[in-house]
Amino acid sequence: MEKDLEYPKSTIDSIAGHIEEIIRLLGEDPQREGLLKTPQRAAKALYYATSGYRSNTDEVVGDALFTAPSSGAVIVKDIEFYSFCEHHILPFFGKISVGYIPAGKILGLSKVARIVNLYARRLQTQERFTQQVCDAVGEAVGAKGVIVLCNGQHMCMKMRGVEKQDSSTTTMALSGAYSDNPRLRAVFISAVSYK
Repeated sequence: MEKDLEYPKSTIDSIAGHIEEIIRLLGEDPQREGLLKTPQRAAKALYYATSGYRSNTDEVVGDALFTAPSSGAVIVKDIEFYSFCEHHILPFFGKISVGYIPAGKILGLSKVARIVNLYARRLQTQERFTQQVCDAVGEAVGAKGVIVLCNGQHMCMKMRGVEKQDSSTTTMALSGAYSDNPRLRAVFISAVSYK
């Protein structure tokens, strides 16, 4: 949660100084009443939105690995995410679904969503984000296979450039058993596609 995040004063002040200058360069007066506190607020928002740089998978997962006899897939679907396109520093957002086949260990379900947040809260491409989530889940749980399906909407395509309001992008990453077995992929796609 943002309220739990500690904001290092010197870092926030430095980011805020740059944002104030950007506001000025855009042709606005950063001393105007409505903008007086904007650099500090924006600096904190950016610091929070990029908190993934200040954590790692081991910290996120902690001790939430449990022994389980299950050999069937574990699927967590429709995890919402918010990120920033590294090319334009504009938001992209959507839903991501993660499936894995345990090899004796399962991951606490909330930890899957926390892994998603860890990598979403960085400057990203959707393609790399999808692969990073796949790799992190596989490494964390020692899965026999992992599959990740991500659907995102990019403000860099909606509010600038081609300005296509209804466009979305789907990316997929897979490893292990999901790479080798089309039937497993089909089961996953079927499981995450129903409404």
